[in-house]
Amino acid sequence: MGLLRTILIILLVWFGFKILARLFAPFLLRFVAKKAEQKFGQQFGGFQNQSQQRTEQKRREGETVIDKMPNQNKTSNEKVGEYIDYEEID
Repeated sequence: MGLLRTILIILLVWFGFKILARLFAPFLLRFVAKKAEQKFGQQFGGFQNQSQQRTEQKRREGETVIDKMPNQNKTSNEKVGEYIDYEEID
């Protein structure tokens, strides 16, 4: 009788844990994701703030700054060579 009671207690605890895990898993995952986002934001934010301060110090009033680099792919197509149309012979 004691063995059956122990097995039933183990099963109840196991199924109770599974039910609670399904209920609280989304909250736990949101919490972990938020903490990871905060940690990443602190690490990345420090570098971003430093680089912004440096660029702001270098700029003068009325100076024009272009942040976008021109597309370099146009010149690479010219170096490929001449296109030759061919026909297969059977």
